[in-house]
Amino acid sequence: MTDLATGPVFTDDYWREPFAVLGEVREQAPVREVELPEGGTTWLVTRYADARSVMADPRFVKDFRNSLPEEQRANVPGLPAPAGLMMLLNDPPVHTRLRKLVVKAFTVRRVAALRPRIETIAAALLEGMPGDAAVDLVADYAVPLPMAVICELLGVPVDDRDAFGAWSKTMIDEGPDEGKQQASASLAAYLGELVERKRAEPDDALISALIEVSEEGDALSTDEIVAMGMILLIAGHETTATLITTAVEAMLRDPALRDRLAASESDALRAAIEEFLRWGSPIAHAPLRFAAEDVDFDGVVIPRGALVTVSLAAANHDPARFERPDDYEELRDTTGHLAFGHGLHFCLGASLARLEAEVALRTLLDRFPAFVAGSDVPLERRRSVLVNAWARLPVVLDPDAVDGSA
Repeated sequence: MTDLATGPVFTDDYWREPFAVLGEVREQAPVREVELPEGGTTWLVTRYADARSVMADPRFVKDFRNSLPEEQRANVPGLPAPAGLMMLLNDPPVHTRLRKLVVKAFTVRRVAALRPRIETIAAALLEGMPGDAAVDLVADYAVPLPMAVICELLGVPVDDRDAFGAWSKTMIDEGPDEGKQQASASLAAYLGELVERKRAEPDDALISALIEVSEEGDALSTDEIVAMGMILLIAGHETTATLITTAVEAMLRDPALRDRLAASESDALRAAIEEFLRWGSPIAHAPLRFAAEDVDFDGVVIPRGALVTVSLAAANHDPARFERPDDYEELRDTTGHLAFGHGLHFCLGASLARLEAEVALRTLLDRFPAFVAGSDVPLERRRSVLVNAWARLPVVLDPDAVDGSA
């Protein structure tokens, strides 16, 4: 392994063993500047205490203009809409206003009401899979389930869901900027048209609810609703799909864990999911921030204006916070894990991701409690700095059926 105090971090070693590489970075240089795979550099923060501090510190801003001297800000344009209107890329008071309005539509009650529909989607997906041959649980279950849920939540027609998934994957995975820009533009254009259709013909879906919400005469614009739809699509289905496959991969390596969870009650499964969130850290690195002034970390100074990336994966495996952090322990006290971030930008869809994972895993374990690995070939991770995801996950759902047909 290279010198991780000064050398490159996102190498083939990282894609094979991200937690091991990040652990070395945390030990050798817990706050350091690193090269990104697609060019440019960012300051990577890897210790739990530092990560939590950065996400709650107003000196680290989301809108890069807020890192500039005040007299320069008015003359520097922000990101173009709709991307520039995403809550994730804004600071108070803009972020405060957007979140206050969105929360009125994206309620706990609306999320909880999705459970029966999520159960139906999960059952239908499994119903169509062969039990006696290897299936790719990523492509056939973990991705289409949250994709269908997000699309139903937003009111996206069934025929358009494959395009949604393709745009999201292009925007997140390592690849040329031109492709990412085209995918983002296509997604934004589609959502803009969808919002206008919902204005003309409202329904019970979230986009119509976002159109309707207001606060003292203030309402969300079309571009602001499009920005929210983009965030829900990308963050919503990617996080959940990765969480599901992280859990299944852990059970493939530990059949006793699979058996315990198959026999577990709901509370035990929900607790296990919290440990999967910590241990697997579906969002490996929180989206970029900017230092609004020089900030000192034990003698290492992040300079004003620098890009800053919080490594949620490294923080969640910090032995200073969690004992034996690289071990999966479903009875662990996971209080304070950072899988959904911390502070103002704590994930708005956390409750939905937890619900989808619970239903997906319960449905899978109830129908196929003895599933096993479908290949001896080592698994490969997606080359994405943002998500910590498997590219494929071959699984034989019913090994007894395979034996019976031999």
